[in-house]
Amino acid sequence: MSSKRFLTGITTSGTPHLGNYVGSIRPSVRASLKADVESFYFLADYHALIKIDEPSRIQRSTLEIAASWLAAGLDPERVIFYRQSDVPEIPELTWFLTCVTGKGILNRAHAYKASVDKNTSAGDDPDSDVSAGLFMYPVLMGADILMFNAHKVPVGRDQIQHIEMARDMAHSFNHRYGEHFVPPEAEIEDDVATLPGLDGRKMSKSYDNTIPLFAPREQLKKLIASIVTDSSAPGEPKTVEGSALFQIYQAFATPEETTSLRAAYANGIAWGDAKQLVFERIDREIAPMREAYLALLNDPAKIEAILIAGAAKARQIATPFMARLRHAVGLRDLRVQTSNKAAKTAKVAKPVFKQYRELDGKFYFKLLDANSRLLLQSTGFDSPKEAGQTIGLLQTQGASALPGLADKLQNIPAVETTEVGAALQLMTDAE
Repeated sequence: MSSKRFLTGITTSGTPHLGNYVGSIRPSVRASLKADVESFYFLADYHALIKIDEPSRIQRSTLEIAASWLAAGLDPERVIFYRQSDVPEIPELTWFLTCVTGKGILNRAHAYKASVDKNTSAGDDPDSDVSAGLFMYPVLMGADILMFNAHKVPVGRDQIQHIEMARDMAHSFNHRYGEHFVPPEAEIEDDVATLPGLDGRKMSKSYDNTIPLFAPREQLKKLIASIVTDSSAPGEPKTVEGSALFQIYQAFATPEETTSLRAAYANGIAWGDAKQLVFERIDREIAPMREAYLALLNDPAKIEAILIAGAAKARQIATPFMARLRHAVGLRDLRVQTSNKAAKTAKVAKPVFKQYRELDGKFYFKLLDANSRLLLQSTGFDSPKEAGQTIGLLQTQGASALPGLADKLQNIPAVETTEVGAALQLMTDAE
């Protein structure tokens, strides 16, 4: 692949809001205009089934999100724009990845852990109301990414773990069956990764604090007027730190405009005046797209045709790639025999160290055996260098280094020191 592949999707679970626009739609449309980028945009309707059981809502959301992307300038002739459920190779790949992904990895997924923690705190069964779909969500996301071997995936900081999991899946499959997947990388724009909602928390349908992207002008004005602010009176200096109103403005404004509002805060601008400024700035960017959006909503047949054409382009890539993966794992035409020589030259799976960073800002590593079973899990390190030095000790000293590193390693039930030592020795022999 000569160009870089860029992939992003939005779950079809509700009406697009300003957070979706600044965090995903706007930057991805801009990225699609780059000459050296091959862009993939999808409507994640399989993901919606995990949390939405209203068929009409999923259908309506699919229409609204597709119309939003197109109104924002996405050119379906220039990119691959498709509905997830129109590419049957994706759920098939999900199963392939399920078979090479350790349950222990999924146990640590943030969404699953949050549900378990909530149930535990309430005194309920840890898995109460936790569907297998929620538990397997990271694998489906991994299939979305790895099906098209995306190099870059734009995500908010709260989604980094999913990209790390997709990387783990890619490495695990590659170790078993040869180099088929490109380990993806997360791409984060810090200034637009998350947008606060009406109540100051992250703008999210879950919190019911969103501002619909293409709300009518008067509704937009009313919603912005309802953004929570502090009790500072007109004339009193106001701080921009923690101000949802200021953060929303900053996501739309130029650096010069942002500097101007910052100064107005310091000079005691009245909240009503500040909200009027924010409304006018947002509407200036959104208004030209609103008319196109409404026209698209009223022509669902046009959007359906665009999505069907996009799925056909996606499957031109997915179908032959899936055929290669089926052959790689042994799902083959029985008339075609693989020679012993070819079997001997196939890549042999080996134990591997994985380094990553968690949301707490600390750096971790884990040791996985050839079957991706967790053998070692570190505690958090303040720097990647410290984590790397600890890995170096394990690689050079093997199992003999374990006692001295007890405070830097978590206890993994059912894993024997001899297994760890054997894995470390196998890595050394392979060097």
